[in-house]
Amino acid sequence: MESFIPSTDPVLNSVAVSALVALVPLLTFFVLLAYVKVKAHVAGGVALLVALAVAIFAFSMPAGLALLSASQGAVFGAFPVLWIVIMAIWLYQITVLSGRFEDLRRVFDVIGGGDVRVQAILVAFCFGGLLEALAGFGAPVAITATMLVALGIKPLKAAAAVLVANTAPVAFGAMAIPITTAASLTGLDAGHIGAVVGRQAPVLAVVVPLILVFILDGRRGVRDTWPAAVITGVAFAVAQVLCSTFFSYELTDIVAALAGLGAAVVFLKFWQPRGLEAARERMGLPALAAGSASVNAGGSGNRGRSTAVKDGDSLTRSRTLLALFPYFLVILIFGIAKLWKWGADIPAFLASTDIKVPWPWLHDRLLNDAGEPVSSTIYTFNWLSSPGTLLLMTGLIVCAVYARYDDGGRYSMTVGNGVAEIFRTIWNMRWAGLTILSVLSLAYVMNFSGQTVSIGTWLAGTGAFFAFLSPVLGWIGTAVTGSDTSANALFARLQQTAGLEAGIDPNLLVAANTSGGVVGKLISPQNLAIAVTAVKLDGQESVLLRKVVGWSVGLLLVLCTLVYLQSTPILGWMLP
Repeated sequence: MESFIPSTDPVLNSVAVSALVALVPLLTFFVLLAYVKVKAHVAGGVALLVALAVAIFAFSMPAGLALLSASQGAVFGAFPVLWIVIMAIWLYQITVLSGRFEDLRRVFDVIGGGDVRVQAILVAFCFGGLLEALAGFGAPVAITATMLVALGIKPLKAAAAVLVANTAPVAFGAMAIPITTAASLTGLDAGHIGAVVGRQAPVLAVVVPLILVFILDGRRGVRDTWPAAVITGVAFAVAQVLCSTFFSYELTDIVAALAGLGAAVVFLKFWQPRGLEAARERMGLPALAAGSASVNAGGSGNRGRSTAVKDGDSLTRSRTLLALFPYFLVILIFGIAKLWKWGADIPAFLASTDIKVPWPWLHDRLLNDAGEPVSSTIYTFNWLSSPGTLLLMTGLIVCAVYARYDDGGRYSMTVGNGVAEIFRTIWNMRWAGLTILSVLSLAYVMNFSGQTVSIGTWLAGTGAFFAFLSPVLGWIGTAVTGSDTSANALFARLQQTAGLEAGIDPNLLVAANTSGGVVGKLISPQNLAIAVTAVKLDGQESVLLRKVVGWSVGLLLVLCTLVYLQSTPILGWMLP
């Protein structure tokens, strides 16, 4: 099989024409998904075939190398990307199977003191951020939307609120797999990209709780609750900055969500929102019964009282701790794996178990301009150090603890049933998994054949202004695919190339692609469908879209301006 050196202008010796041809696979994917409305895995498969055709016939890549590029992308999509997602969702499912999830939901009810607006911040923003950190891919929207409806919030408002709340944590979602994917595709340092994202996403985190309250209760609600909303948002944002810079970018959202929740709990011990009864009347909720908002009473007085504590069924301290146990354990295990160097260097040991595999028949034949094999054709099998494997360890411990402490038979959980849930999760994730594999294969074919570099070189012609446009690519990619990971798979290499050509820090632009994706998820057809299904408003996606699209565009413009200023001395000091 002959070797191959990618070119930026293989079509008519023109970068512009070559870039337009290279856009065909992406346009195919977007049109099939957004307008033809085929299943995401079908759109990904068709777009992959188009990318292979463009690589072979337009960019002159040998067919064998094009197919091998797709195979490496599929394997990377399976491990570590899909492995992390499956393990994260499995960990959440353990809490559901054991019955501990109901206790967790009641914890938020008690903390909120009967004010449904504060409860919505805790559930949709803090707990939703925690779910995004562990699972992502629509799970936080589905879960928190049902919880808000259970609190008595009207379905459409609940759906809009959780979509907005789901923006701030998306960049670091599913153990920061969007950043890990971008780093793998570009060869940049994942920790540095994460630190740059940690200087962008927190700007959204500060304002998202205020927007959430505005959606639920308008300006009056914001005036009544803004101190709690600001305290929660600022705590979340500060934790994102610190964790992504000094601790672990994979754990950023877990730490931030717990920090926001902790700040809210402490603050609400000394301050309570105004206008509780008036707000419930505006929101169509029944008045609270006397004492129902107190911790001792445990209830919230909400419609249907689905989260109220029954007599003799108080939420004890041990049940509260066990409900929160999986999330504290995740932080402990990941902290040891990433930071422990006393006595034994755990991070170094885990890294030493990684297996590096030069991709067969591809590595020695895909060359750079100097005629040397490119490093991106070396696949790293991080079987022990992968966040997915660490989540597996966490889940097994949680299963054992939950099986041991069943509270006199109140909770039913066995280690065997927990392990069996892994296979049920894999089955339930089969179509989403195919989408991930096809999108990563598409990205690898476009990257290795030179299609992505051609597009990036062409866009870099806008010069310094490309810094303003860079978040738009992430916004478009996530809006169409429903996944910030997929958006980075499609555009991270493009952003890197454009940055190098335009003289802009490529880390900034790859991070901007990730940050732009967080507000694109707000209007993703997949996320809209998940939200309306969760609140039983099937077929109302267009109504929900009209309710949230303005917020999506507005937040995108904020990010575009921020990234542009970060590329200049004006805000360049913000970058690590």
